[in-house]
Amino acid sequence: MYFLSGWPKRLLCPLGSPAEAPFHVQSDPQRTFFAVLAPARLSIWYSRPSVLIVTYKEPAKSSSQFGSYKQTEWRPDSTMIAVSTANGYILFFHIKSAREDKYLYEPVYPKGSPQRKGPPHFKEEQCAPALNLEMRKILDLQAPIMSLQSVLEDLLVATSDGLLHLIHWEGMTNGRKAINLCTVPFSVDLQSSRAGSFLGFADVHIRDMEYCATLDGFAVVFNDGKVGFITPVSSRFTAEQLHGVWPQDVVDGTCVAVNNKYRLMAFGCASGSVQVYTIDNTTGAMLLSHKLELTAKQYPDIWNKTGAVKLVRWSPDNSVVIVTWEYGGLSLWSVFGAQLICTLGGDFAYRSDGTKKDPLKINSMSWGAEGYHLWVISGFGSQNTENELDSKSIVKQPGILLFQFIKSVLTVNPCMSNQEQVLLQGEDRLYLNCGEASQTQNPRSSSVHSEHKPSREKSPFADGNLDSQGLSTLLGHRHWHVVQISSTYLESNWPIRFSAIDKLGQNIAVVGKFGFAHYSLLTKKWKLFGNITQEQNMIVTGGLAWWNDFIVLACYNISDRQEELRVYLRTSNLDNAFAHVTKAQAETLLLSVFRDMVIVFRADCSICLYSIERKSDGPNTAGIQVLQEVSMSRYIPHPFLVVSVTLTSVSTENGITLKMPQQARDAESIMLNLAGQLIMMQRDRSGPQIREKDSNPNQRKLLPFCPPVVLAQSVENVWTTCRANKQKRHLLEALWLSCGGAGMKVWLPLFPRDHRKPHSFLSQRIMLPFHINIYPLAVLFEDALVLGAVNDTLLYDSLYTRNSAREQLEVLFPFCVVERTSQIYLHHILRQLLVRNLGEQALLLAQSCAALPYFPHVLELMLHEVLEEEATSREPIPDPLLPTVAKFITEFPLFLQTVVHCARKTEYALWNYLFAAVGNPKDLFEECLMAQDLDTAASYLIILQNMEVPAVSRQHATLLFNTALEQGKWDLCRHMIRFLKAIGSGESETPPSTPTAQEPSSSGGFEFFRNRSISLSQSAENVPASKFSLQKTLSMPSGPSGKRWSKDSDCAENMYIDMMLWRHARRLLEEVRLKDLGCFAAQLGFELISWLCKERTRAARVDNFVLALKRLHKDFLWPLPIIPASSISSPFKNGKYRTGNVGFMPLIQEEFYFAPSITLCC
Repeated sequence: MYFLSGWPKRLLCPLGSPAEAPFHVQSDPQRTFFAVLAPARLSIWYSRPSVLIVTYKEPAKSSSQFGSYKQTEWRPDSTMIAVSTANGYILFFHIKSAREDKYLYEPVYPKGSPQRKGPPHFKEEQCAPALNLEMRKILDLQAPIMSLQSVLEDLLVATSDGLLHLIHWEGMTNGRKAINLCTVPFSVDLQSSRAGSFLGFADVHIRDMEYCATLDGFAVVFNDGKVGFITPVSSRFTAEQLHGVWPQDVVDGTCVAVNNKYRLMAFGCASGSVQVYTIDNTTGAMLLSHKLELTAKQYPDIWNKTGAVKLVRWSPDNSVVIVTWEYGGLSLWSVFGAQLICTLGGDFAYRSDGTKKDPLKINSMSWGAEGYHLWVISGFGSQNTENELDSKSIVKQPGILLFQFIKSVLTVNPCMSNQEQVLLQGEDRLYLNCGEASQTQNPRSSSVHSEHKPSREKSPFADGNLDSQGLSTLLGHRHWHVVQISSTYLESNWPIRFSAIDKLGQNIAVVGKFGFAHYSLLTKKWKLFGNITQEQNMIVTGGLAWWNDFIVLACYNISDRQEELRVYLRTSNLDNAFAHVTKAQAETLLLSVFRDMVIVFRADCSICLYSIERKSDGPNTAGIQVLQEVSMSRYIPHPFLVVSVTLTSVSTENGITLKMPQQARDAESIMLNLAGQLIMMQRDRSGPQIREKDSNPNQRKLLPFCPPVVLAQSVENVWTTCRANKQKRHLLEALWLSCGGAGMKVWLPLFPRDHRKPHSFLSQRIMLPFHINIYPLAVLFEDALVLGAVNDTLLYDSLYTRNSAREQLEVLFPFCVVERTSQIYLHHILRQLLVRNLGEQALLLAQSCAALPYFPHVLELMLHEVLEEEATSREPIPDPLLPTVAKFITEFPLFLQTVVHCARKTEYALWNYLFAAVGNPKDLFEECLMAQDLDTAASYLIILQNMEVPAVSRQHATLLFNTALEQGKWDLCRHMIRFLKAIGSGESETPPSTPTAQEPSSSGGFEFFRNRSISLSQSAENVPASKFSLQKTLSMPSGPSGKRWSKDSDCAENMYIDMMLWRHARRLLEEVRLKDLGCFAAQLGFELISWLCKERTRAARVDNFVLALKRLHKDFLWPLPIIPASSISSPFKNGKYRTGNVGFMPLIQEEFYFAPSITLCC
């Protein structure tokens, strides 16, 4: 979701003593200006460029009267700043421009330079405005101020005497009396039947608070650690109209931050965890949503030593939250608790030499525009380096750290959830996972010249038959395709707010402050508005999406003061003359495209469906028509709460139960993410409309929608596709959900086998939860994969010496990069289906995915996870799942390989539990021999060696050895010789004991099999010598060099092996398989000459020379001799065939070359 990028930047503050170092930073509501506080100094910084604009320094006399500065709060229109002081004063500063034509940090160009004349509004965008700070009003509240909070045109102030002051921004109270917290009733909910209790002690006051606009109240933290939520019962803000609720189990609260989009309140606690609460819509009680806490498994050294939570800050798009602790450290979490980044481990916490760093202590932090930067003011030093400060470090310039982030496009443009590409957007660049354009070209648009060709008449996604881009394109490598955003566009339109990529992964569109631009990965060129006035006249409000070669977006026309829906053709010039414009009734907040339909969500809580199609008057234009409007004002309390809206073909009924086949394809349902609550509204097919037939087939008649139904809670992202694939209906007709810390969920359809009619009492869909180890950013539906990204770090501190690089950012922080990652999820779904006794559905799903290259790994993962969980359980399992999983795997031909691979990766102590479910390893070994799968059979010898007596292992090894000799598996033969020698002598007739971590392995000479790779076909020469550390083994050749075996190997085991080798050689010689005999001798170092001398009167004796010569020619592919026609009489004469000499011809041919052949053999 959010990822750190590179090193943080350092902004140097003006020189001064350590007492004047900054300690607090606060951004304005637009995140354009930042107020930085020092004990007696207020500074205003600009965001881009990040420079200091103006500083106000308090005179010494008034500073002693007011006390040091503590907190600051901006007016919503960024024209005033309120600063609280230690002695209970509030100072109101007015911000005004010095002059309209005055700017700071103007670039200076030489005379005659073409850049001397910039575009319109050049200075406004490229230079920092010149501002003046003027103190307008001083207000004395006669008590230390604990918290400031801006509420519309008022300022809410909490003081240490337990009062709440509502002050106008002009510094007046307007005759309003302060509210005493002791007079505000508190209860566990807001039901009128329950009388609230009052705060019964005199010294109660608010420690921290924040206003939540979508909940219309304040989340508060009291000085005793209790937390609560105060809301006005009516519009009047008086003590009589306020009511509070609080959870009874939180008594160590330290700070609070609210998420307006998801209506969440994150309370930091002294224990180091963050408890996130929401408000019950029915009772008004505070309900615990989830917790943000470090686990001992991930951070065993620091998880309970972080100290209290110091700061909690939600990102501008409300999709992530950042947390810091008293003893240092920084962590980033998704909205529902998925951990993304933590600086308390890895390269953040340790140097390259292994020594531990001091964690970064943060005094204050604030997010920058669009979440691309985090402004951080760090602590004044660490515990370990206070005594090391010298005179040079005391006068060093204090600074502000800027952490740089890149984020997923799903955070701001959720319509991209129907794509299979991962797209990340940064401040000035984009990161794509679709690889090079040459890899992503579709057969239907594979030519670079398609940029100049007319667009396709029909949407390639309308028929639902477009193939997935596949593994080679989306999983080719771990590197990103980085696209630098046009600097010309960024100069006047920073920051980038939205971005989108088309379904083929060949074109990208970005939206900044005004207008938009798009980029082609085929031509490597950006396309901008030719008329900059048109660009500056539109503000994109609801995101943008691609439909074929068209860009669909919702914008606000500044000159006409009109909300519009526009469609631009990619191949045409970027100009309004080539755009199709449709006026909208209200501001569009969200936009999404489904097949040939556009769905928009507007600020009046209504949903509007449009049809989009190419116009008949030309191939380069598209038209939009309104199809249907749906009012959602009854179900949505505030339009800002809608996270995403999309149109899908997912419904509670699958295609088998619908009355018409076309309904399965056009069964549109609206999926609405309302503050993390996924709501579905599907078409109402219960009425008579379903049986009506329109007289005009071109006129679409849309059915009304049913009332909304809640599908899931705590939903962050939703993925669905409009493609269709009969072989993988389970995956393509499912709905995929990301639920933060709870993992993922899939709403899976259930199909009857052989298209039988399902029972009416059975559900046709099921919601299955499962956990993955990455944060999902895209779903490859047909490939059963989840794509994501993860932060990786690189250390460069070894390039600097310890003394010269104490303050270098390259030493204090690692270099952060973002890497692509993926994970298989199919085994989780199969397991969940088996747990719910849906084995038939699991089998259908698995069979549809059996052609995937990693399907064997899926079965192995499922078996391994169930085995580890059940075999290591401390409590008895009443209904174990392992027998069901074992029976399920037997349905596939990879059953034998799956079992043995799982066993080889599992501890020996769990083998008995495993083979009690899957079967006796001796029987499985014999099945491998019957199936001629010798490599798998060799792996089973590991099991037999550890679970059976040596005699049994020797018996099965002999069977495998003979079979390997017969099939010419020479590498396996060499390993089997080694194995037979290792287990041959001196071992007891009882199975070996369970090996422990401290004891050496009891596998003896078979240690090679335990350590080598899965494939047994690799040659012994390529294996490191350390893997051949055998016990009780004698020297033998391992390659085809044909070296003589050692004469000391005359023990019983060597004699036993020699007998098998002699027997096999005798069989080859008797069958005149000289080529196989030569390979056998060369590969196994068999002493062929001495053995032939011994066998010259037995197996080497040739009884049938004719048959032997025939086999020699066939074995070595020698051509048969050609006999001249003049040497013998032809069997053909006068065109007639003479049958009398037929039996004599082969004999003549053989005798013709009899002497040379015999000479060759001798």
